[in-house]
Amino acid sequence: MTEMLKFRLNRLILYKFIWLVGLSVFFFASYNFANWLSSTRDDVGCLVFDWEVSIPLLPWSIVPYWSIDFMYGLAILLTNSRQSLKTLCLRLLSAQIICIICFLSFPLKFSFERPALDGLSGWLFDVLMGFDKPFNQAPSLHITLLVILWAFYNNYLNSYCRYLLHIWCLLIGVSVLTTWQHHFFDIPTGLWVGCFCIWLWPANDSSPLKNCQLPKQYLWSYIYFVCCLLSFGLAIYIQTWGLWLLWLSGAFLLVSANYLLFGAKGFQKQTNGHFNLAVTLLYFPYFIIMWINSRLWTYKCQAINHIYENIYLGRIPSTNVLTHNKFITVIDLCAELPIGKFDGNYVLVPILDMTPLTSHDCSKVATIIEHYQSKGKLLVDCALGYSRSATAIIAWLLWTNQVNNVDDAINMVKQSRQHIVISEQQRRILINWFLQTQNRK
Repeated sequence: MTEMLKFRLNRLILYKFIWLVGLSVFFFASYNFANWLSSTRDDVGCLVFDWEVSIPLLPWSIVPYWSIDFMYGLAILLTNSRQSLKTLCLRLLSAQIICIICFLSFPLKFSFERPALDGLSGWLFDVLMGFDKPFNQAPSLHITLLVILWAFYNNYLNSYCRYLLHIWCLLIGVSVLTTWQHHFFDIPTGLWVGCFCIWLWPANDSSPLKNCQLPKQYLWSYIYFVCCLLSFGLAIYIQTWGLWLLWLSGAFLLVSANYLLFGAKGFQKQTNGHFNLAVTLLYFPYFIIMWINSRLWTYKCQAINHIYENIYLGRIPSTNVLTHNKFITVIDLCAELPIGKFDGNYVLVPILDMTPLTSHDCSKVATIIEHYQSKGKLLVDCALGYSRSATAIIAWLLWTNQVNNVDDAINMVKQSRQHIVISEQQRRILINWFLQTQNRK
């Protein structure tokens, strides 16, 4: 082992120690402060459903409940690089900050009275209650940390150990109820915050905060923000099971932020055309709405249409469509929906829905289409196959001089897929871009 390698390992160990101590101190200080402050207030309520009285108290479940403390420290020690350490710890730190802000902003308390217990379980409960009071409920910090740690260990362990991991993590998740530490409302809210922290600090170090694109699509950002407020208001008004609308409200808020700040990368669609589990859960209500929307608008239209030689245009494809048509390449411009299972050449050029392709986007997709079109059947898609993907093919027709002008290109595509929509703004961008490319040639 070289001296340089030893130095790097020692430095990584030092970073682990600093993060572990710092996070531990911050955890207990902030958590206990929120607990203490809530205990001094007389406006602390509880949010509990009637059916929760049937949840049994299982004293033995305090063991998996406690085990998350061990998993917390061990995860930090098991990180194998400075980047993985940074990502994990930023997720844990963000989780703590977000949950504490929630505890202070709208404190809740647990409403059941736990009976006296004896034996090992009783002792563990006594130790727990030595610093943990019946406050700090929603979102459950326990569940938030569990989501983050679960994702970490799932990537760290091999396939066989993952089965044991999933079983144990499920026990931890259930234990927050069966130890009578949390009410049900705390669970999905904690799950959402945990997924949000993973989205905020992805493993590839491309945090939305760091890669802010400032797309400034004010209109659509405003529309989705209004949708966020409406769904939030309905959730508070209806209450009970209407509180599930908070999930939709959170998804709309993220979409609004994407249109204002983060751009298409805010959806974090992966290079295989899918989304990781955390992102899927965050956006799930929005994904469902957008999928239904894509099918309703294209109900009377073919899923795909042949445009020119090997090039096809269509809506976001299902596995069945991809398999049946035997596509070799898929060029995907849809940022907000996953494609079906596909084993061929997949190229993602994510563009926000209802936004025009820029001149740079036109050049990029035209070049990509030209590169792959000779390899076999090629599908260019977006959510509906009406605008973004149609623009991409129009750009390719212009780029390769298959047509003489933008209107000819639009008409050529319309002959095969007559419902395409090219806005006046998009048309002007295409004209200016085409003139620039002709001048360069």
